[in-house]
Amino acid sequence: MPPSYPPTFPATSAAHQQHPPQLSSSRRRPRVDSHSDPDTSDNAHATASNSLGKRPRGEYTFSPSAQLPTTMSAKVQGKRPEVIDLTQTPSPGRPFNSSVGGGRPGGISGLQPHLGPRKLVIKNLRPTTSRQKAGADEYYSRTRKDLDNALTAIFAGSPTGQPMERLYRGVEDLCRNGEAESLYNLLKERCERWLVSDAGIGQLRREVTTNSKHWNAIDIVEAVMQVYQRWNERMLTVRKVYSYLDRSYLLLQSTVGKEVQGRQGVNDMGISLFRKAVFGPRNATLPLALGGAVLTGMITLVMHDREQVVDQTMAVVDKSQLLKESVTMLKVFGVYGKFFEPSFLETSHNFYEEAAGQLSESCGLRDYIKRIDALLKKEEHMCDFYGFDSTTKRQLLQDAHRVLIEKYSKKLLDSGSVAKLLEADDVPSMKALYQLLKLSGLQEKLKQPWDSYIKAVGSDIVSDVTRGDEMVLRLLELRRSLHIMIRDAFDHDEIYGFGLRDSFNAFMNDKRNNSVWNTSTSKVGEMIAKYVDMLLRGGLKTLPKSLLSDNKDKANAERSGLAATGDEDSELDTQLGHALELFKFIDGKDTFEAFYKKDLGRRLLMGRSASQDAERSMISKLKGECGANFTHNLEQMFKDQELSKDEMASYKTWLAGTGKTTKGGVDLTVNILSAAAWPSYNDVKMTLPKEVLEQTTSFDAYYQAKHTGRKLTWKHNLAHCVIKARFDRGPKELLLSAQQGSILMLFNDIPDGAPLSYSQISQATSLTGNELDRTLQSLACGKSRVLTKAPKGRDVSPTDTFTVNRAFTDPKFRVKINQIQLKETKEENKETHERVARDRQFETQAAIVRIMKSRKTMGHAQLVAEVINQTKARGAVDPGEIKANIEKLIEKDYIEREDGNYVYLA
Repeated sequence: MPPSYPPTFPATSAAHQQHPPQLSSSRRRPRVDSHSDPDTSDNAHATASNSLGKRPRGEYTFSPSAQLPTTMSAKVQGKRPEVIDLTQTPSPGRPFNSSVGGGRPGGISGLQPHLGPRKLVIKNLRPTTSRQKAGADEYYSRTRKDLDNALTAIFAGSPTGQPMERLYRGVEDLCRNGEAESLYNLLKERCERWLVSDAGIGQLRREVTTNSKHWNAIDIVEAVMQVYQRWNERMLTVRKVYSYLDRSYLLLQSTVGKEVQGRQGVNDMGISLFRKAVFGPRNATLPLALGGAVLTGMITLVMHDREQVVDQTMAVVDKSQLLKESVTMLKVFGVYGKFFEPSFLETSHNFYEEAAGQLSESCGLRDYIKRIDALLKKEEHMCDFYGFDSTTKRQLLQDAHRVLIEKYSKKLLDSGSVAKLLEADDVPSMKALYQLLKLSGLQEKLKQPWDSYIKAVGSDIVSDVTRGDEMVLRLLELRRSLHIMIRDAFDHDEIYGFGLRDSFNAFMNDKRNNSVWNTSTSKVGEMIAKYVDMLLRGGLKTLPKSLLSDNKDKANAERSGLAATGDEDSELDTQLGHALELFKFIDGKDTFEAFYKKDLGRRLLMGRSASQDAERSMISKLKGECGANFTHNLEQMFKDQELSKDEMASYKTWLAGTGKTTKGGVDLTVNILSAAAWPSYNDVKMTLPKEVLEQTTSFDAYYQAKHTGRKLTWKHNLAHCVIKARFDRGPKELLLSAQQGSILMLFNDIPDGAPLSYSQISQATSLTGNELDRTLQSLACGKSRVLTKAPKGRDVSPTDTFTVNRAFTDPKFRVKINQIQLKETKEENKETHERVARDRQFETQAAIVRIMKSRKTMGHAQLVAEVINQTKARGAVDPGEIKANIEKLIEKDYIEREDGNYVYLA
């Protein structure tokens, strides 16, 4: 039986190349060894030996017309025969042009055309016999039949019946025999035949063309994809069998020569045939009916995914893999951008229009934002998940932003709806709204409803007379919520920070808001001073938790290099900084100064400060904000306390030097205050215990002797003391005010258990009225009752009597008994505001005089502007008030009018 491959024969001339080789009994190919000696002359020889039964690994190929390119891979070169151009004759002193793997005239390295052609002489050439030729023809015929049967089996999905190696060798031998063109045409014809058959898409295409309404678009996509998958499986096997044809004939010759230009490889041919069968030729402007149905089905799948279609079993219809594979198929066919993308974008635009209209009518702003945000995220995820092109994704999202956001921007920027979200502290919705507007570049337009909300809410807080004591707390809570909104929702966008500051400055200085308090000065400044007093007296425990720093604030503080906010002192300093932020907005800083100085003096004298470091930190902050002139008196108050300590040390040294001792165990400490720096306090008439009176008289004499011309005015109502008391359950130390101590000391002069009447206490201490009632109430009706009142009750009357509560007990050794504080009366508050207004008038007049003294002559507008500039550190002055003060100075002959200008009079 002949072998399954044709044995080769030695190379011969072009005339003998078409004769079949002689058959060999051996399956091995004969080896052909060729050699060309470049040093030979015109009689150079090339010999080739052939042993029967051996198949050579290569053969000489003589083809003057169809020559191969010289640029090929090393793998291909290893399988190509040596090429010798026999159309050229050798010339003396020059070798034949040859190369391993192929060559062509003019393309060989080292070619010397000026030497002329060369001649090749082959010796001992055996002619082929008729028997060898007949065996080769039989082999080629059988090989063609085997390949045809193999294609039939492959397309039928059954085994080929022949080993894949033998089929591959058969394709190789046919190609070497010059039958590559016919082999390719046959393969292409068989592929086309299977595609248009009922096993391929023939029946499906006919049914869709004749009765498209009968078919569901998604079912068509599934059917086409099933055929496409079968086609890919079969073409994969075909490519393996025809790999040699692909590499040696199609790929290498696809771009060489005009007659084979545009030739496709097996894979490209399969893609082109399937695309043509489904969508039509490449240059078609519209797809075929089947292709159009596929596109419709794919878009239907997208719409089902958007609308979250649920089937009758309530399970989500999952066609994601089908759609993903379909998109990949369109990209392979090259029809994605031509047919699918335009139709998909048009359908998506209509979907966005319909969805936006329905949501706008049926949803409020919060729900609209939520639904639109979810839709956009889903669209973006869909593009990535299904593998849409980046251009499709960009155009799709741009159209969605234009329809869903820009077209309905009035709804998104509605002031009333935005205010509801801000009032509810709905950070997620505001963040989604900001991100939506940012996608279309409209985020800056959100500033207008943002500012309107802040001004409206802030004005309501400032003008709320019934909740005046809570004004600053509510303002800080508002600022805190807005700060969190900027941080978490607006990504620290500075434009909203600017809007926050401008809006606070507007409503805090609005005269319409201050007018409801019947004051000409800033009510907000007063309330900020009282808030700071509460914070410095009570510490963080007086604040709601909503104002305290959260974890994000602490992390930001640490990253910025500030002190950690985990400890109480740092947090207290942070809260003082927040109060100072409100202080920066107000114009009436002199009002704040008046009330702050009043409260500071009370805290320093009565030792009620929660932290001395916090007190000095606040002074430092105020100095940095308003300058040294603003805090001069405040700093002097601290200096007076330091000087008082030195004065007391000097007094005790003098007392020890004179041999005088304190009687009754009284340890006196006196704070000497300068009247100019400290606020004025009302005098309360009271009689001190004789032991204390002796000490104060002694110190007064010492001070008068040391500082001639100075006069001390004692403010006993601001004094406090520590008294040691013995009760049945043990001794205690009582921290008391001077009034409380004076009353308790009266019980040392009467027998144990004896009572003192209301009138007796009043006569002995000189305390009367509300002052005496408050003091007795704190001792006998408060939490720590060191006195017992008869009859019992929460109020004190002139008929009551008081005795020492011998059974008094407390877990602490040192017990502080707080004096019941009187709230500031309306008259006192009004008096403070009037004093601030008077001081502002005097300061304005002083500024006018200073300016006119240096300028001599000025116009009205220039003078007003200069006065405002010099007095703005302590508060803005209304131009009308400046004009009124100018008139007063004209009446006092400081300045006069001359030719429309003001002239200074020396």
